[in-house]
Amino acid sequence: MQKIYDLMRKRLLIFSSFLCMTAAVSMQAEPMLMAMEMGVAEQVEPERNVSITVEANSVQVTGATGLVLEVVSLTGRQVASYRIDSPAQRIELNIPKGCYILKVGKVVRKVTVK
Repeated sequence: MQKIYDLMRKRLLIFSSFLCMTAAVSMQAEPMLMAMEMGVAEQVEPERNVSITVEANSVQVTGATGLVLEVVSLTGRQVASYRIDSPAQRIELNIPKGCYILKVGKVVRKVTVK
């Protein structure tokens, strides 16, 4: 009986070690992260280095490929949105003069169009 117990314990130890190594390798190779919040798992992108630069009516967005640039008035109304298709993209804003909020991903900038 003791031999069976020892054999099962060895197999369980080998199996659990294999699972731990497999999980560690898959976590290193996986570009997406998992976040737990309120018992629900969701995939979260690794942080990007998004940059928004404004000159007159022109906006330069870098590091935001695949995201959307949102232009929102100070009253909260969305004025325009532009899809970012390249690593560095220049967008001409065709909006009236005033103050606006530009948002790409988690980066937010307040700008004044003159």
